[in-house]
Amino acid sequence: MSASSIMDALDKDKYEIIPLGITKEGRWLTSGDPMQVLKARSKRHSSSRGRKQSAPGEHETSLRELVPGVGEGIPYVDVVFPVLHGPYGEDGTLQGLLELADIPYVGSGVLGSALGMDKAAMKSVFRAEGLPIVDYVVVMRWVWEERPTELIQHLEERIGYPCFVKPANLGSSVGVSKVHMAAELPAALRLAARYDRKILVEKAVNAREIECSVLGNDHPSASVAGEIVPKREFYDYVAKYIDDATELVIPADLPAEKMSEIQELAVRAFTALDCAGMARVDFFLSRDSGQVFVNELNTIPGFTAVSMYPKLWEASGISYPELLDRLIQLAFERYRDKSRILTVYEIDEE
Repeated sequence: MSASSIMDALDKDKYEIIPLGITKEGRWLTSGDPMQVLKARSKRHSSSRGRKQSAPGEHETSLRELVPGVGEGIPYVDVVFPVLHGPYGEDGTLQGLLELADIPYVGSGVLGSALGMDKAAMKSVFRAEGLPIVDYVVVMRWVWEERPTELIQHLEERIGYPCFVKPANLGSSVGVSKVHMAAELPAALRLAARYDRKILVEKAVNAREIECSVLGNDHPSASVAGEIVPKREFYDYVAKYIDDATELVIPADLPAEKMSEIQELAVRAFTALDCAGMARVDFFLSRDSGQVFVNELNTIPGFTAVSMYPKLWEASGISYPELLDRLIQLAFERYRDKSRILTVYEIDEE
């Protein structure tokens, strides 16, 4: 949906759009209509990342066919706009491939993308940078499988209830559970362990959910903040993508000083992870104390015309098409800056 929305909004007189699809098995669709093929495949296949045989006529290529003159390959492009959410698209893997291919691309680089995906590493950086975060514990899956009783006791003493249990490397609230009592904790840990070897257990806060968009490279700026008002107990997958009752309040009803604080923290979080181009930073605003906590940062946020990231910029004076233009220009700006770095050591004989 995000990719379709971006392609529809780009100025066709300015850009020649070449859609490229990547299947769940890691195959590249470089001809025909990748969007339609991916839609058809999503109905046929489960979400597992297995290696399945290609269907006839899908024109798939593997990485070895990216070399010019070998197979169909990928046509020449000036810049890539990655619109993939979650692992293998938002976590630095695709960004690393584009770095190796020396192709400019929109958004954060390898490090920023990897940190933005791994909630445990992200929070470690936030804590080191002095950003306010809720208390949390990182749990390795093998510890849960081999020492469950000891682990549960540790979590109860360290975090307590209620708490949230979530996979460290995932998004869209997949695998996330809110745990109210001891009897719910084992099931929550088992669920999170299905999706990652690293699990985050963090203290629940009675809070409003606030989001802020960031745009830029070395000198990023923040949009106005907005508020998510889910009708479910928390902003889970159903509330994000299925339940139409979820409200987006833009701008959020906040005092001016609190809005400024959130915008400042958003830029600090963006800079702390060495992000580039774009990011959406999510916050908790405690209903009890009024304290702001940085929850997480998303390097490739939802990008439909009604998604929070572009809507926040629209409310800040930047239209959707203009936002896309700026992101592409930021990609070229970052590429030029990286091109200044020497990668070959030459001895000065003088």
